[in-house]
Amino acid sequence: MNIVIAGGHGQIALRLSRLLAARGDTVLSIIRNPGHAGDVRDTGAGPVVCDLESAGLGEVADHLTGADAVVFAAGAGPGSGVARKDTVDRAASVLTADAAERAGVPGFVQISAMGAGERSAPGRGEVWEAYLRAKGEAEDDLKRRDALEWLILRPGRLTDDPPTGLVTLAEPPIGHDVVTRDDVAAVIVALLDARDVRRRTLDLLNGPTRIADAVAALRPALGGGRPE
Repeated sequence: MNIVIAGGHGQIALRLSRLLAARGDTVLSIIRNPGHAGDVRDTGAGPVVCDLESAGLGEVADHLTGADAVVFAAGAGPGSGVARKDTVDRAASVLTADAAERAGVPGFVQISAMGAGERSAPGRGEVWEAYLRAKGEAEDDLKRRDALEWLILRPGRLTDDPPTGLVTLAEPPIGHDVVTRDDVAAVIVALLDARDVRRRTLDLLNGPTRIADAVAALRPALGGGRPE
């Protein structure tokens, strides 16, 4: 497959590009900082420098042309304020989805967040509130699109622990717990292959089920879940 990762220098994105490239897929990773190109190349992906906060639709669409799917892994990240939660976590997602439609890319996987679109717990602060709001609005935008075979993945609290290969993957809510970044990347690879699992919103935690089995249980042909 040909996969483009938006936000290609993120911790999940680097793990994902390494997995995809290792099995022979072609991966292009969109990054904002040219200084991150070497890290991307080390995973086997090709870096594409493009600032999704300032780029135009045509420029982004050109980068996506020929892709089988886009994975939106971009985020404003720790330390960013309310404004950048909107410009990256919402607006950049909308721009990338618009570009995918223009470029004729069929698949779009969005890495979102548990609780997206909901009010945050008391005491979490305005930045966290803005983050959940931006992620929720980005999800809502995707759900209105008929031209994309979208999939929204909401991981739990992320850790850098070694991969377990065992998860709970289902429509929300499934509770709150942790999931390793390596397992998130492996689940995305499996979901990219399962092209009949689309138009779904899925929560992801570490759990008791092998990744392949968890994804297989979602496939309609095997009696799994239903599309939204």
